Amino acid sequence: MAGSIVNIEKGSKSFQNKVLFSDAQFSIQEGEKVALIGRNGGGKSTLLRIIAGEEELDSGSIVRRRSLKISYLTQESHFPEEKSILEALVENFALRMGEQEREAFGKKVMQEIGLEDFYSPCKILSGGQKKQLALLAALNTEPDLLLLDEPTNHLDEEMAEWLEEKLKRFKGAILLVSHDRYFLDTVCDVIVELEREGFTRYECSYSSYLERKAERFNIEKAQERARQSLLRKELAWVRRGAKARTTKQKGRLQRYEKLYQMHGPTEEEELSLASIFVRLGKSTINCENLTKRYGDKLLFSDFSYNFLRNDRIGIIGKNGAGKSTLMKAILGEIPVDEGKVEIGQTVRIAYFRQENEDLPEKERVIDSIKEIAEYLPTKEGLISASQMAERFLFSPEMQYAPIEKLSGGEKRRLYLLRILMSAPNVLFLDEPSNDLDLSSLIVLEDFLDSFPGIVFVISHDRYFLDRTVNRLFIFQENGQIRQFEGGYTDYQVQLLKEKEEAENVEKGSKAESKEDRGEEKSEGDKKKSWQGARLLKMTYQEKKDFEHIEEEIAKLEEELAFIEKESELNGRDYVYLAKLQEQKEEAEGKLLEKYERFEYLTELQKRIDAGEKV
Repeated sequence: MAGSIVNIEKGSKSFQNKVLFSDAQFSIQEGEKVALIGRNGGGKSTLLRIIAGEEELDSGSIVRRRSLKISYLTQESHFPEEKSILEALVENFALRMGEQEREAFGKKVMQEIGLEDFYSPCKILSGGQKKQLALLAALNTEPDLLLLDEPTNHLDEEMAEWLEEKLKRFKGAILLVSHDRYFLDTVCDVIVELEREGFTRYECSYSSYLERKAERFNIEKAQERARQSLLRKELAWVRRGAKARTTKQKGRLQRYEKLYQMHGPTEEEELSLASIFVRLGKSTINCENLTKRYGDKLLFSDFSYNFLRNDRIGIIGKNGAGKSTLMKAILGEIPVDEGKVEIGQTVRIAYFRQENEDLPEKERVIDSIKEIAEYLPTKEGLISASQMAERFLFSPEMQYAPIEKLSGGEKRRLYLLRILMSAPNVLFLDEPSNDLDLSSLIVLEDFLDSFPGIVFVISHDRYFLDRTVNRLFIFQENGQIRQFEGGYTDYQVQLLKEKEEAENVEKGSKAESKEDRGEEKSEGDKKKSWQGARLLKMTYQEKKDFEHIEEEIAKLEEELAFIEKESELNGRDYVYLAKLQEQKEEAEGKLLEKYERFEYLTELQKRIDAGEKV
């Protein structure tokens, strides 16, 4: 079994009178890939800095394995504009190397992403390139432990998938903080949640963590019900007030006091958003033939679209393609070279930018909110600024604290609240998932489901796009913007289909050219030609599976229903619950396979019924 490379015992840390974690245990094993999740301002980045040696615990101990090599990548990559890219890389990651080693190291990293002009100034780099360079440099130092704070921020979809592959092949241990749920599910095998001033460890993927957390909470609720039942019985005995307090009776009194002092499971406060109520007329936003260039680079050309009420549109493309420029052009913040934008009279647009607003640090949180509006019209009626602040997890104490006391994530949440207080009916969101914690993201997604207006969003968060949009604008080469109906995963499936079709066309063209040249067909070609005349049909095994698969699916569904019922009835039996969980995971795996097989066989039968040939 792999040994522990970092171990924290009875660790405590506070920040500005707020307890982040107390008397907590935390460890990382050799080769583990750990995701640290929790609320904004909860202490995730602080823990990374403590492990990196940049901060200390208030109390408790941290032990790192002797000669442990740690590489720590912060949220913001440090590339000063006036310095060369090579110089910045060396200063950030290679100061302990010899002079020749440093230069070779920096050049190797730059060449991996196609940068050959080593002495170019950092100001030419996009946010994505800076992040990619920093990630490559961190990996190339060959650390035993890699600490990553929001590594997918500023990475486009292609770069995020590139990073996933890099980290999956990385042999060392990883501790990362990220809001990207597809990324977490692909890369990490351990989830640690920072909650209730401690760390809860789940040795599983992110999707399995969601199930296990729900089960753990159900178990805790069952235990709490049992405690309350005992408490009522003991309370009845205490109230009877026995005359003689025997040792046995005193023992019962002590048991009552112990039961009374125990606490049941506490559901964490959840950010909640009310449905905003603002009318949107028939005339919305109409774009006609928009074209924009920067120097010789054409960003978009002849873009036209008339926004529909309740549109849910996502914009994707490589970093620097012009996504934010298009959004700003529609808003009138950037002039277009050609075309025009018409905006209806009832349209009220709120623009959530990539960067937070530059708010006065000394201003109180509540005053910052009231500056936008004292009340917000919702389907529930008018909601005050203070009530909305509480829904956004700003306690009364936090509301009257200066903005400078907030963490980066909390400032992002405040910015979102200010945007919504303007009561918009059109939302322009530029990378909304950056710096928002997972629970806030989930609530934002639910809010967008019921938002009675237009949502236009730029995001590299693949899960967020799948969850919130049903139409995509894809930035392509030569200023073209492709429109696609569906979410991000739907688009990736479509790309695979198009690739296969293109390959088949290419194969067909080669075969035709052979015939045109009068070349003799090979035996393989002849066999394929003969097979091409055959009707499509099922194999013996496929027929057998198709006959019985619905019955098998029904049995597995019954088995899962039984397991669920047993789990509810045996909430206090941890051993039995663990066994049931294993059975449940096995049954779910089998059921998923059967669903996929059924889908394939049903589709195959349709093709056979249509008389398809192979």
